[in-house]
Amino acid sequence: MYSRDNHPELLYPKKEEVSSIEEERQYEEVVQTNIFNVMLNRRSQRKFENKAVEDKKIEMILAAADTAPTAGGFQGFEIFHVKSSEIKVKLVEAANKQPYVNAPLVLVFCMNSERVKMNFPPNILKKFSLQDATLAAAYSQLAAHALGLSSIWIGMINEDKVMEALGTNLVPATILCLGYPQKMLQPKPKRSLIELIHTI
Repeated sequence: MYSRDNHPELLYPKKEEVSSIEEERQYEEVVQTNIFNVMLNRRSQRKFENKAVEDKKIEMILAAADTAPTAGGFQGFEIFHVKSSEIKVKLVEAANKQPYVNAPLVLVFCMNSERVKMNFPPNILKKFSLQDATLAAAYSQLAAHALGLSSIWIGMINEDKVMEALGTNLVPATILCLGYPQKMLQPKPKRSLIELIHTI
């Protein structure tokens, strides 16, 4: 998936751009991160430092989305990496005026059911593309935490306004807002497995 032949511009990570042996070691450690530790310690964050996210980290986050499982392997989703401050302001409005949508790194995951080349009714293909986009966003969120970033998942959106802001006819599934946290929050207690799991 990350071969030079298929995607020469997307390596995981781009080792030729690593400026020092120390940085290379740090990124190698991230790639080998214990996934259970990442999942247990991730916490949604609404307050970010006014600090840009490095290109290498953005690339790794996007590469993580690319590894997410999808229906038939068709990857029925698209990612909009929003850099424009003007578009970010429009997304704030489209997301019920939630100010933290204007984050250092904003990714909008949209459904693209036309990519799913399977013989099913349109409503099923739409469901597949929604699932694809959701899984891709979740993988990106976990990768971001492994890289020392925090994120907030935005699901309360006006789909039409988001589409207008992005200039697309693709329906958004979620907006993922990421950045360096002002303060690393501790994870909240979750439901007990006894309460959560129903064995039948």
